[in-house]
Amino acid sequence: MTGRVIAIVPARGGSVGVPRKNLQQVGGRTLVDRVVSAARAAASIHDVVVSTDDAEIAEEARRAGAAVIARPAELATATASSESALLHAIAAHEVEPAIVVFLQATSPFIDPADLDAAVARVAAGEADAVFAAVATPVFLWRPRATGGWEGVNHDPAVRLRRQDLPPQVAETGAFYVLRAAGFRSARHRFFGRIEPQLTDERFAIDVDTEADLARARALAALADPALRAHDPAHGTVHDPATVPATGSSPGPAAGATPEENRR
Repeated sequence: MTGRVIAIVPARGGSVGVPRKNLQQVGGRTLVDRVVSAARAAASIHDVVVSTDDAEIAEEARRAGAAVIARPAELATATASSESALLHAIAAHEVEPAIVVFLQATSPFIDPADLDAAVARVAAGEADAVFAAVATPVFLWRPRATGGWEGVNHDPAVRLRRQDLPPQVAETGAFYVLRAAGFRSARHRFFGRIEPQLTDERFAIDVDTEADLARARALAALADPALRAHDPAHGTVHDPATVPATGSSPGPAAGATPEENRR
């Protein structure tokens, strides 16, 4: 697949958990600046645009090097989906894209190499949609309708070693790389063949609360030098079926899906 690759960052002015969230600073830079800079540093991305209803976010996005698409008020409410903002931005962009990279400013530690790896997989036809993920080798439980709890990914009567659990990943919410034609048809980010792009679990954080923001600020001193001195092995395309089920992730809880309508 050849053609234009555009990165779109939906960034509303409103926020419930953290006031003016997208303009909060982590490591001395706003979340908007961080996500735009990560996208611009990815070799495979041609254009970076921020979709927003907020003048201050628009100014910060332009300062960071992104183009800005004015987001209509009806697409900037707490109940409007991220997909609606993406579809509007695609239609408003002057060049028809072949691949769309949906980025979320609330993930402050996106590695450009991961973006390039995910774009390459969609461009090669390996996947229609690739999402950022971390391996989560944990024992999952759920409540029974009749009372008590039951195992989800394991039989409690047969205690497996963690490394023998079935392969599983947790969505981080940092980015989604989508074949543009398929996304416009499905009008949802998950369509066709879906594959995860494994990222560094140390920095898999989604800022949605003040506690998340504090964690991100604490991690910045570690994360930023790590991303500048990129390990060539990081960003390699991994098959989650081969990921050892060891360790644990500081990212989202296993099986959790990032909240849809808060960007």
